[in-house]
Amino acid sequence: MNSHTPPEDRDAQAKPATHAGSTPRRTAIAIGLACLAAALLTAGIVPRLEARTAQAQQVAAQRELIVSTVAPTHAPATQELLLPGSVMSWADASIYARTSGYVQHWYTDIGAHVKAGQTLAQIDTPELDAQLQQARDDEATAQANYRFASSTAQRWQTMLQTQSVSQQDAQAKTSDAAAKLATLQAAQANVARLQELVSYQNVTAPFDGVITARNVQVGALVTAGGTPGLATMPGELFHIAQTDRLRVYVDVPQDDASLVTPGSTVWLTTQQYPGRRFEASVARSSNVIDPVSRTLRVEVDVNNRDGALMPGAYAQVHLALTTATPALELPVSALLFRPDGVTVAVVDAHAKVQLRTVTIGRDFGTYVEIATGLAASDRVIDNPGDAIASGQSVHVAATSLAGGKA
Repeated sequence: MNSHTPPEDRDAQAKPATHAGSTPRRTAIAIGLACLAAALLTAGIVPRLEARTAQAQQVAAQRELIVSTVAPTHAPATQELLLPGSVMSWADASIYARTSGYVQHWYTDIGAHVKAGQTLAQIDTPELDAQLQQARDDEATAQANYRFASSTAQRWQTMLQTQSVSQQDAQAKTSDAAAKLATLQAAQANVARLQELVSYQNVTAPFDGVITARNVQVGALVTAGGTPGLATMPGELFHIAQTDRLRVYVDVPQDDASLVTPGSTVWLTTQQYPGRRFEASVARSSNVIDPVSRTLRVEVDVNNRDGALMPGAYAQVHLALTTATPALELPVSALLFRPDGVTVAVVDAHAKVQLRTVTIGRDFGTYVEIATGLAASDRVIDNPGDAIASGQSVHVAATSLAGGKA
């Protein structure tokens, strides 16, 4: 530039340069303001959008019930049924006097183990002995009379052949001999009866067992089948029980009665012997349901040769009930008790609830057998609410097996 250029011209030449440098700065300021506005706008709108999204998700979650399901499993084929039982002796008998007299001696006391036919006591019967002697004398007289009448009848029959006597007289002698024979037979029967009564002087045990009661004393008067002399004795001299084998009676509920058959596996436990099992067997049942208790009376036989169990005791009877076709089982917590019956809530393939009425079979305590109304592939809601309804949408959070296996 010429140094001689006037000042006005220099100012005019400098102005375009100043205008050209201010344009980028303004652009940068505008962009910065726009970014600042966008940042402020984003800071205000994004949280609102996120809050609205979270609220929508929360509302959707509240509308869709979250549930856990269980898959049915096969019920066990064998079920243990625990019932109370009453232990009774195999045989139990009261021993009474069969003849009247005084107790001469007794040989066994309570707790004594006796054999069949062993003498328990001896009764003195002087009156009966005298009656037996008289009966024997009457038998001897009848025997002599019959012999005389028989020989007389034979002679008259011989004379009748030669017509020495009449037919009527011969028949009379024959009839007299027959009457004398009947008298002899009656005398012999009386002697046999008294001999049998005399044999009852020895009170014997009817079978092998243990004497559980003795109600006699030496010198006490006893009567045949009646009340003895002591007022406190109802007539029973001894009481004997067979304890080497025992009977246990148990009442099985009607629902399980059909599963109990002779030969079913059974064992006993008692509080006296913790941890010990007494093997037994189902011998027989009444085959009739008691209309009052709705139970079946079952007899269980147990070997007691070691004498561990005592008749009259209480025992717990463990019955192993086996079913040929076990059904599916579910926890009790999956059941709904509705007016139309027991119901379960099943989740279908579209995550919708279906209510099904089922039939309960065996009861295992915390689990029950579902006899009808359930398939093995069903997903059953565990702990369903009382307000759950068919067609309701649910979200399955977890699924487990009914038997507790993952």
